[in-house]
Amino acid sequence: MFDYAIIGAGAAGLHLALAMQNDPFFAKKKILILDKDAKDQNDRTWCYWERGEGLWDSLILNHWSEGSFHACGDTIPLKLHPYRYKMLRGLDFYRHAKQTLGKHPGVTWLQEEVLEVEKGSPLKIHTSQGEHMAEYVFDSRIPEPFFAKADPCTRLLQHFKGWWVKTPEDFFEPNRFTMMDYRLLWNNSTSFTYVLPLNRREALVEFTLFTPELLQESDYDTMLQRYMEEILGLKQFEITETEKGIIPMTDFPFEQYSSGNYLRIGTGGGWVKPSSGYSFKNCEKNARKVVRNLKTQQAPGKGIISPKFRLYDSLFLDVLNRQNQTGPALFHTMYRKNSIQQIFAFLDDESTIPEDLRIIVGFPQITFLGALLRRITR
Repeated sequence: MFDYAIIGAGAAGLHLALAMQNDPFFAKKKILILDKDAKDQNDRTWCYWERGEGLWDSLILNHWSEGSFHACGDTIPLKLHPYRYKMLRGLDFYRHAKQTLGKHPGVTWLQEEVLEVEKGSPLKIHTSQGEHMAEYVFDSRIPEPFFAKADPCTRLLQHFKGWWVKTPEDFFEPNRFTMMDYRLLWNNSTSFTYVLPLNRREALVEFTLFTPELLQESDYDTMLQRYMEEILGLKQFEITETEKGIIPMTDFPFEQYSSGNYLRIGTGGGWVKPSSGYSFKNCEKNARKVVRNLKTQQAPGKGIISPKFRLYDSLFLDVLNRQNQTGPALFHTMYRKNSIQQIFAFLDDESTIPEDLRIIVGFPQITFLGALLRRITR
């Protein structure tokens, strides 16, 4: 019998487990972590911004204080201070979590696939290896109704492929990254490339789309090859590693599939920022909220979803879904008319209403009023 069970050892699950492990309140609690994978591969790279120093600075691969944005024939320099943009490889985070949690006598980490969670008090977890009981369950799996699409919610995908490249001679600026580059588009869609240099000869170059449909595997490679040659002017390079991923961008109400002692977390709990796909720092912040709620005997998910920012996300997704070709111009408007610090605060759900309005009024009013009307009638 466990006090808490965490399904999924990704960003959300491990942030929650580490937050519990670091709090004396949970010192004598029994915590179960379940994941079907061994988490011994680098299956993703997380990038995030934050002010100054953070919890994971000892693990990050690189960080940048300067960057650039390219769209609509314009190049916008980005001075991030007091923020920094940081890169963290998944495997480094997994190793740190295993080492840290392994010191907690109450933590059990099992490689088992969860098949079903039977509601009740306690909850019964059915896995590929057997059954477990827990007073609380935190589940990062996406609820089945999301895939049924029997609702009016907007569903876009952030899908991407990245090449880790190495050049024979110095080429990259290691202190400057490319946030978004819309100079090379896929079929006039919301698609861009970003460049994260590790040093003068190594970088992660990733082609990303915010669209409803995926591409063929070869199409991502074609766009990356074109970007390297046509935009960067780089003919000679070695691909040392590749990575790819798919992140839902949606206003689907994941939080409605939580109840009582059962909480959806991570992507399955709506912890991914719908309009940007960023999740790592959201998971860290939300894990702290869950810990606070448990300690004060409140509903575990209290205060996690902001209705105001979820409305903003929903409107933006509606516009991108219906007029995907306008994405480059919309992002250009946001970056041209606002400082990067204002944008980061807005995307972190930390801006005030006056600050929100300064960003919102820069967008095409008729377009977003139409989205608002559709939202109201929906």
